[in-house]
Order: sequence, then structure tokens, then C-alpha cells
Amino acid sequence: MLSKVILGVILSLLILLTVGGNVLVCLAVCASRRLRCLTNCFIVSLAVTDLLLGLLVLPFSALLQLNNDWPLGPVFCNFYISMDVMLCTASILTLLAISVDRYLAVTMPLRYASLVLPWRVAMAMASVWAVSVAVSFLPIHMGWNTANGTVQNYGPWAPKRKCRFELNRPYTLTDSLLTFYLPLVAMCWTYLQILRIARAQAKRIISVRPTCITSYNAVALREHKATVTLAAVIGAFVVCWLPYFILFTVLGLKEHPDPSIVPEFPIVLWLGYANSALNPILYGALNRDFRSAYTHLLRCRCPTYSGKGVLAYRVFYLTFKIVVKIL
Repeated sequence: MLSKVILGVILSLLILLTVGGNVLVCLAVCASRRLRCLTNCFIVSLAVTDLLLGLLVLPFSALLQLNNDWPLGPVFCNFYISMDVMLCTASILTLLAISVDRYLAVTMPLRYASLVLPWRVAMAMASVWAVSVAVSFLPIHMGWNTANGTVQNYGPWAPKRKCRFELNRPYTLTDSLLTFYLPLVAMCWTYLQILRIARAQAKRIISVRPTCITSYNAVALREHKATVTLAAVIGAFVVCWLPYFILFTVLGLKEHPDPSIVPEFPIVLWLGYANSALNPILYGALNRDFRSAYTHLLRCRCPTYSGKGVLAYRVFYLTFKIVVKIL
């Protein structure tokens, strides 16, 4: 009983951090005029995705973790698993979209404004959600992910009061490649290119003004900050999701009937969930404008903006207080 209480407290804190952090990102963009730009649409989309994960998935994952029985029936079980896969996939693919956006901003600074247009951003986010739905609701409710081709958790052979996520080889390979391994390779490549270009620009500036110590220090500091930020982004993503997808791939290739009973599976699954709690820090707190907006929000002081920004701020702030009280 004591171990379950401690585990419940830890999972509740993680859920609260996920919900509160991502609500704070949405509040910051609504309240601060400096943050209302096209680039931050991706960050808001990521925050909304992680917020939905914290509200609609993580409480039931915690329930399943703390209670061996599933009391909500097979219909809601498959819906919950589909939402889990869809939102985790959308979160990962949005991270990929952010990396591509930053790559274009660094490699094509003069053409960036003409390349990244509102309708293209909307198309990118629509593609993220289309792929996320395609690898979650469709195969799970059509039985494409099971070894025998039937819909999971239904039928006389399905265990009663259990919520299982069954896997077969084709689904495992398709899902892991589309939603993790290929995005991981693309993210690493784009960020390495960003780092290479940043270093080349720093060397070019230094070569033009070799005697200016102040410029040298400023460039060196900027390069160091970029390196640390990129290392934190890639490192957190890999540390959180790589163990889960390795185990997911191994169990899927073996067509394991119930991965949740593997002792390591809940650990690596919640480690992946933790990435949604880290995203507001990595993509918000490392930005000076976000830090300033966070400070105003946490001190309960609305920035001196008028009109729709203040109204949206107040609505989101009241929502935030209600969510915190509920949790």
C-alpha cells in the first residue's frame, strides 16, 4: 500500500507538471504580444498536444498503473489507447516540425518569411495530425495491429477487465519508423546542420573583426548557448523516447500478446510521457521572451497589453486555476 501511495503521488506530480507547464506556454503566447508570431504556432501546437495528453491520457495510464484491473470496458480501452498513440505521435512529429522550422530560419534567413507562410504552417500541422490519426485510431479499431487480425480487447478470448495494446510485426515496424526512428534521424540531421552553420557564421565574424575582443566573447557565448540548447533538446528527446521504442520494437517483432505485463514496459512508457512535461522547459524557458512572460504569469500580473490578448490571457488563466484545483 505504501509503495502504491508513493507511486500515485509521483505520477500525480508528473501529470500536474505536464498540464500546468503546457497551460503556461499557451498563456504566455496569448498574453505577450512579442510571442505572437508564426514560428510560435508550432510551440503552441506542441503545448496543446502535450496538454491533451496530460488531461485525456495520463490519468487513465496512472489508473491502469495503480490498478491491475480495467473497470471502464473494452470500448473506452481502445479509445484510450488510440488517444495515447495519437497524442504521443503528434507530440513527436511536432518536435520534428519545430526542428525543420528552425533549420529554415538559420539556413535561409532572407527567404524564411516567404517560405514559412500561414497556410504552409497550417498544412504542416494538419499533416502531423493526419499521420497521428492514421497510425492510431484506424489500425487499432480495424484490428491491423493484432496477430490474429481481430480488434483487441474484444471477443471471448479477450481477458476480462484488462486493457491490452496488442502488437504485430507490420504495425510495429510501420509505427516505430514513421513516428520515431525517421523523425529522430531528421531532427538530429537538422540540428547538426544548424550547429555547423552557427559555427561557420561565428568563425566568419571573428575573421572579419579579429581584434575585437568584445565581439569574440559575444559570438563565443552565443555559440555556447546554442550548443547547450540543442544538446538539451536532442538529449531529452532521445533519453525519454529511445528506451520505449526499442522495447516497443522488440516486443512487436516477437508479437507479444500483452506488452504491459513486461516489467520494464511501464517504466519506459512513463519516461516517454515525461518528455511532454519537459517540452515547456526546453522550448519555452530557454527563450528570453517566454521567461519574461512566465514571470508575469506566475506573479499573477497581466502584461500591459490591451484588447484580445488580455481577454485570452484571463480566460486561459481562469482555466489554469480550475485545472490545478481539479488535479
